[in-house]
This record gives sequence, C-alpha cells and structure tokens, in this order.
Amino acid sequence: MDWLQVVILGLIQGLTEFLPVSSSAHLILVPVLTDWEDQGLAFDVALHLGSLSAVILYFRQDLLKMMVAWTRSVTHRELNADGKLAWAVILGTIPVGLAGLVFKDAIETHLRSPIILAVSLIVFGVLLGWADWRQRGTRSEHQMTWKDVAWIGFAQALALIPGTSRSGITMTAALLVGMSREGAARFSFLLSIPVIALAGMLEVWGLIRAPEAISWSAMFWGTVISGVSAYACIHYFLAFIKRIGMQPFVIYRVVLGALLLVVFL
Repeated sequence: MDWLQVVILGLIQGLTEFLPVSSSAHLILVPVLTDWEDQGLAFDVALHLGSLSAVILYFRQDLLKMMVAWTRSVTHRELNADGKLAWAVILGTIPVGLAGLVFKDAIETHLRSPIILAVSLIVFGVLLGWADWRQRGTRSEHQMTWKDVAWIGFAQALALIPGTSRSGITMTAALLVGMSREGAARFSFLLSIPVIALAGMLEVWGLIRAPEAISWSAMFWGTVISGVSAYACIHYFLAFIKRIGMQPFVIYRVVLGALLLVVFL
C-alpha cells in the first residue's frame, strides 16, 4: 500500500463516516475506480479506530455524564435526561446489531454493486432532503420519546444497505419525528459509537481467523488521518447544518448516484 492510498482512504473514512453521504459507498468505489489492491482487514480496523476515537474525544464530556447517569439508573433507579440518552443509544443500536447478524452474508454477497450504491444514494438522499425541507423541529437529543428512539433505531438498520449512509438515515428519521437538525446530528453521532465499535470487533475477529501481514506504519497514519479528519468533520458539520441544512449533501448524493448510473449501466 503506497502513501497516497493511505491518505485517501483515511480521509474518506474520516469524512464520510459522519457526513450523510455513505462511507461504505465511497470505500467500495475506491477499488472500483482505481487499480489499488484491497487495503485488507487490518487497515480497515485502523480506519475505524480513528473514527471511533474522534467521536469519543469530541463527545467526551457528554459521554462521561451519560455513563454516570446510566450507572445511577441501574443502581438507584434514578433516570435523568443524560441517563435516558444513554439508554436511547443502547436501545437504538439493537435493531442494526440484530439485522447485521441475520443479513450480513446476504448483503455482502448481493448488495455491493455500483448500481445498488447509485440507487441508494439517490433514493435515501432525496428522502433526507424531503425530511429536512418539511420538518422544522426544535427538540434536542435529550427530548426524544421512546417511540422516537425505536423509530430511529429501526431506520438505522437500513444503513446495512450500501449507499444508504448510517448517519444520513438516522438524521432523516430524527428530523421526521420533530428533532432539530443539530439534535438529529448529535444523536446520530452518539449512535455511531457502539456501531463503529461493533463493526471494528467483527473486523478484528475476521483478522484473527485469517491473519495477514500488517504494515504498522500504514495502520498508524491511517488511524491518525481518519481520526483528525473525523473530528474536524463532526465539529464543522454541526456548525454548518444549523445555518444551511442538509440540502448540499442531498445534491451531492443525487449527482454522485446519477454519475454512477451513467458509468455502470
């Protein structure tokens, strides 16, 4: 793996993991559109570790409050707003975890074509644009109902379809139940923590079962690039959507999807 590949893949993972544009679509397209060899499981683990580190670092104060409140909800049965948010993240992760266990092989076998990516980019991009246009909610991530959590959690399971975008579909669902853009984005980012961690553990398991040669320098820099770009992405995205909204990402998805259809049909 050369250094250009390390930098490009690190930036793609870091930026697209949290933007509503589908990281899986971009990572699948890289080997399709280039002559690069597959980067391997070990490097994928490094990229996910970078993204995971970034979101944990960015929300470190929120996560600490949530952990303390969640512990009190278990030990003292006292449920405040932070404890409820912690439970929301846990419960909202269950649908995608179960769907991943059941449908993982089928998805990897049948749904990773450029055409599927293109259709998903367009369809779910338009849905995001419609949700952002029609709904001007004001509720934050601390004001969700359990029904909202279930709705967003089941929507997140659709992200297993390549091209959907985990962040995109969860933000769409959150906007549709009346959350603000910032509240929808913040909850989506918090939901990403267990999902990225679970995906990383699956990749580690695959690496243990089929060990491969590891380039430690490539893994280190891939982790750093992914982490720094992901942290910057979270920070600027939250500021960006309060002023402009989701429409630029919708346009990008539709244009990218249309180009893929032109190239691969």
